[in-house]
Amino acid sequence: MGSSLKVQENADSPYVNAVVRISELVHKRQRSPWMWYDSLYNLTPSGREHSKCLKILHDFTNMVIDERIAEREAKKSGAQKSQEDHENVEENALTRKKRLAFLDLLLEAYGNGEISREGLQEEVDTFMFEGHDTTSAAITWTLYLLARHPDIQRRAHQEIENFFSHRPDTLTVEDLKELRYLDCVIKEAQRLFPSVPVLGRTVSEDYNLNGYIAPKGSTILTSIVALHRNPEVWPAPLQFDPDRFLPENSQGRHPFAFIPFSAGPRNCIGQRFAFLEVKIVLSYVLHNFSIASTQTTDELHTCSELITRPKEGIFVTLAKR
Repeated sequence: MGSSLKVQENADSPYVNAVVRISELVHKRQRSPWMWYDSLYNLTPSGREHSKCLKILHDFTNMVIDERIAEREAKKSGAQKSQEDHENVEENALTRKKRLAFLDLLLEAYGNGEISREGLQEEVDTFMFEGHDTTSAAITWTLYLLARHPDIQRRAHQEIENFFSHRPDTLTVEDLKELRYLDCVIKEAQRLFPSVPVLGRTVSEDYNLNGYIAPKGSTILTSIVALHRNPEVWPAPLQFDPDRFLPENSQGRHPFAFIPFSAGPRNCIGQRFAFLEVKIVLSYVLHNFSIASTQTTDELHTCSELITRPKEGIFVTLAKR
């Protein structure tokens, strides 16, 4: 979004701390039915802390939006001091526009009255809040599974070595499409350990689900983890086997059998971007390192919070190739 938090230099970033803490509070509230009523929750210490964290998140989002709107207005006014300054601003604006394509698109819609300020904020919040932890979790689980399966890692290494042997340092989206086996590896890791373990939907009308009536207004939860490990769809469901996602092995599979980014009209709007992020990071890591781990899956003690996490962390070793 064009705003650097520099969190690797500053571990006490209020925004990052608010993201971490509000995630914990939301998960705690989900497991506490007596906290589901807003009027009661807002009176509790957790509720007050939740409001404080939410204000930090929304204030930051609004600051990013306001700064970008101001930049666009300044550009329109044409108030440059000199032609040289004008050229520099145009060059910088072009560079920023490439980096901020998504936010620019939203601001164009906002300027045309196609989206409200609240809607604009919600879309930016989605990318800021949802787009970091899920992606890092996907990278982490994939690295762990490759570390535990050297034969699969060797196949990925071979594909990546062939890929980089005739590529420049700068990659394009089209280039990354050639890493087909890495695609399968990432998808299989997301099958076993989806970044988001559970999703919910509000029922818009009374619905009969195999004899069970879900009344209008109720919330239905879908366990993505259970769906992805259904033995009727996935033989030997606990086995890490990227070949499941080869084109010849995917024919006839129900399109909703694999939904790490949800599905239908409310699926994740950033899934392609997220997948590219994961693919880029993994390709460079595997290009430079071999990965190993002695930690078994039984030792991970996986817990499903807002994100699928290992309770005590994941431990791998990297060896320079």
